[in-house]
Amino acid sequence: MPIAFDLRFMSLALPFTLLTTAPLAAQAPVGTVMTPGAPANSSVRPFTFATSAAAPGALVVPMTGSALPDLQGVTLDVSTRASIDQAIAAAQFKGGKKELLALRGIGPWSQILLVGMGPLPEGDARRAVLRDSGGRAAQALLSERAPIIVALPLALGSSDQAAEIALGYALGQYRFDRYKSDRKAPPADAVTFVSAQADAIGALWRSRFTALAEGVTLSRDLATEPANILYPETFVERTRAAFSGVSGVTIEVLDEAAMRKLGMGSILGVGQGSVRPPRLMMISYRGAGASAAPLALVGKGITFDSGGISIKPSRGMWEMKTDMSGAATVAATLLSLAKSRAPVHVVGVMALAENMPGGNAQRPGDVVRTMSGKTIEMLNADAEGRLVLADAVEYVVDRAKPRAVITVATLTGAAVAALNDEYAALFSRDEALVKQIETASIPTGEAVWRLPLHPNYADDLRSNIADIKNVVEGGGPGASLGAHFVGHFVKEGTPWAHLDIAGVAWADSASPVAPKGSTAWGVRLLDELARNPQP
Repeated sequence: MPIAFDLRFMSLALPFTLLTTAPLAAQAPVGTVMTPGAPANSSVRPFTFATSAAAPGALVVPMTGSALPDLQGVTLDVSTRASIDQAIAAAQFKGGKKELLALRGIGPWSQILLVGMGPLPEGDARRAVLRDSGGRAAQALLSERAPIIVALPLALGSSDQAAEIALGYALGQYRFDRYKSDRKAPPADAVTFVSAQADAIGALWRSRFTALAEGVTLSRDLATEPANILYPETFVERTRAAFSGVSGVTIEVLDEAAMRKLGMGSILGVGQGSVRPPRLMMISYRGAGASAAPLALVGKGITFDSGGISIKPSRGMWEMKTDMSGAATVAATLLSLAKSRAPVHVVGVMALAENMPGGNAQRPGDVVRTMSGKTIEMLNADAEGRLVLADAVEYVVDRAKPRAVITVATLTGAAVAALNDEYAALFSRDEALVKQIETASIPTGEAVWRLPLHPNYADDLRSNIADIKNVVEGGGPGASLGAHFVGHFVKEGTPWAHLDIAGVAWADSASPVAPKGSTAWGVRLLDELARNPQP
């Protein structure tokens, strides 16, 4: 991506390679400097659900105002309530959204944490507010070693709303510390969610939200791993391990020879500068009673993006280990759906390659041919994400005959410049699919903003010597041009949408449900979309 944009995803273009020439002799993969340590989440506590609980421990009280609410199953004596009320008044705590008040030395509790939610909105937007409150509590209590009791107010109502607080807590307590030599053992004491509806909340947690939390964790783990640990082959290994024993799932992996046989010159071109060969991975899941035609999710999986011959500046390049976040999101969404036995039919394709400036790397000006026979003039090797997606979308449309295709990628710095980290950029010419994605974004809190796909972009990307070129020299609307390029390879008549997540995949500061680092953006949105396809 151009330096003028956010260095995290510098590119208006992504590289393509000429595969009519013979590649260099195969090289053995480079050995890694390190091997993965223990599981990342040393801060994760187990969850229990009960109708009552008592001190000692830390007490969490979600609040919609300044008045301490009636609690379910947690008894506070008159003296304790009076002390809390006095502290609320002294701190001028209003219970507003994002407000926290930690109280110590009151009654038998190690601490009492009041979590403000503000007035709860109606409809699906309430789910995101409840989830965020759980995440803020988790982050505030990371150093707490005592048992934790979350007293769910009576006013929350339904069990599915209460379960959102538990999901938020699970997402908020995530940490990646497997390479820290001083990592601590997980706290042995559970987080207990107390409610008169404990059985129903626990059942929902086990049947759906546990799998969703596991999916988000997988995505964050994959995107956070250093590139000497995670590359195309090990991405496949880690993903296979995550799906081990999960029913209803088939996994297909194409190596270089298989891709060459299918004529996938675009993804092979991107990977030919690295000694770590590319892979294309397809995971299929079909739940009981699911429709015949699947929803197809396609993720960009550049496990490290140096920019290739069009090399990036060194500043911030380390973050290019996250350029496979789209593929991580796709794998994680499939894991959530499959482990929760959702009654859906979804296929996920991950286009995996490492973009390096080796002696066999593709050169600006090279021409490659995709699986369908379309030709690409590669003018910028740092516009490689759209190149790997070209073969991937052609493959999934040919093999799976999907009802719709959604591509997910950290594609352009232009999307970051336009929307920063508040929204993912959404592109589509299918109004029904746009509506479904926008609807799914409301309860999940993963916001999207639609950007244009003008017909003139086809003229802008027309090549003098091939069917299409991967960038427009001199700039232009980079995010829209990148999306148009990807859509060029989706079979006409197939509903398609593209999510450019360059600005939202990695966070420089924590949000309620995403600590600093990989956000796993899109897992919750795509999970919601797959389960509820109608707007």
